[in-house]
Amino acid sequence: MALAEHQGIGMTSQRARDRLCARLEEMGIRSRQVLEVMRRVPRHIFLDEALASRAYENTALPIGHGQTISQPYTVARMTEALVESGPMGRVLEVGGGCGYQTVVLSRLCREVYTIERLRELAGRLRRNLRELRVHNARVLHGDGFRGWPSAAPFDAILVAAAPREVPEALLEQLGPGGRLVIPVGPHGEQRLLLIRRDENGFQESELEWVSFVPLIQGRG
Repeated sequence: MALAEHQGIGMTSQRARDRLCARLEEMGIRSRQVLEVMRRVPRHIFLDEALASRAYENTALPIGHGQTISQPYTVARMTEALVESGPMGRVLEVGGGCGYQTVVLSRLCREVYTIERLRELAGRLRRNLRELRVHNARVLHGDGFRGWPSAAPFDAILVAAAPREVPEALLEQLGPGGRLVIPVGPHGEQRLLLIRRDENGFQESELEWVSFVPLIQGRG
């Protein structure tokens, strides 16, 4: 979809974004920072034209290659968990997809490093970041299980796909006081976890039950 067409949809969809954010508040999202960012980020830009009219529904939608753009509530919940638990200087995102979560994070932190294992989606992610003039995000076509060692340590890590177990490399790349928010488990049994690194090691808390595509090793 051309930028002019996107902008046209954006002008008419601000009311839809406002309604979506009101719904997110009703569902328990409290962070004014997160809500304000999601009120401003044009989710329709990340979707194919055929799905753009559904952009502000609170639902996950397909983006091709067996992947989805996450449900807005899930984006807000995971982002809020990080924003409210500590600094957001340098942030790693695993599973960048088409870039919606990346852009949300970019408005709330100093630097975002995002990993996408599928080459075509990584290219699409870069194009979306350029279109929205996001200058504080870097994209790696790589294996999310390995993280981004050369950019570590991170203040926060957000994983947008579900491994069976928490990858050890991601824990190691958390800085002191760092937090990791990650869905873990097989399909239908996934728990969203918030893991904090402190002087005693790693402290884990469960946020809620979720449903994500699996985190797959390697890259395609």
